[in-house]
Amino acid sequence: MSQVVLLSSGKREQTKLANRRAILDAAREVFAELGHESATVRDIIRRTGLASGTFYNYFRSLDEVFEALADDGAARFRPILRACWEASNSFEGYLRAAIQAYFDFMADEHEAWQSHRPAGEKHPHMRVQTPEMERVFEEVRDAFLQAMEHDAAPRVDADYLAAACIAMAREVGDKMLERRPIDTAAAADFAVKLIMGGIPALPRLST
Repeated sequence: MSQVVLLSSGKREQTKLANRRAILDAAREVFAELGHESATVRDIIRRTGLASGTFYNYFRSLDEVFEALADDGAARFRPILRACWEASNSFEGYLRAAIQAYFDFMADEHEAWQSHRPAGEKHPHMRVQTPEMERVFEEVRDAFLQAMEHDAAPRVDADYLAAACIAMAREVGDKMLERRPIDTAAAADFAVKLIMGGIPALPRLST
C-alpha cells in the first residue's frame, strides 16, 4: 500500500512540474509576441491545454511568471559561470571568460526573444532581481574572493567589485544588443579592459 502511495505522490509531483513548465513555456511565447504589459493569463493558458484555473495553482500573477522566467534564465546561466571559474588559470582569464559567456548567452536569448517581441520590450532576464540572480552574484563574488585569497587578484572590496562587474555587464550588454551586427567579442573586450584598468585605482583591503 505504501509503495502505491509513493508512486502516486511521485506522479503528482511530475505532473505539477510539467504543468509549471508548460505555463512558463507558453508565457515566454506570449510575452515575446504581445509584450509583458499586453499579455493576459487567458493568452497563456490557451497555449497550454490546461484548465483556465490551473494557472493560479502555480502563479499568483503575470508579474510572478515574468520573474520566474528571469529566474529560469539565471539558473541556466549559473552552471556556465561556474565552468568559467573551473577552467580559468588567472583572475583576468576568469573575468574575460565569464563576461564573454554572459554576452554570448544574452545574444542567444535575444535572438530567440527578438523574432516577435514588441518594440522596446526587454527580455525578462534584464529586468528583475530574483533568487537565482542573487546566486549568480554570490558565484561571482566568491570567485573573486578565492582569487584574492590566492593572491591572483588585488585585495579589494569583493562585494562592490562583483556588483560593479555585473552592473557593467548588463549595461554594456544592453547596448551590444542594440547594434548590428551583434559583436559579443568586442563588447567583452571593452568591458574586461575597463574593469582591469579601473581595479588598480581601487583602495586595497588591509590583510
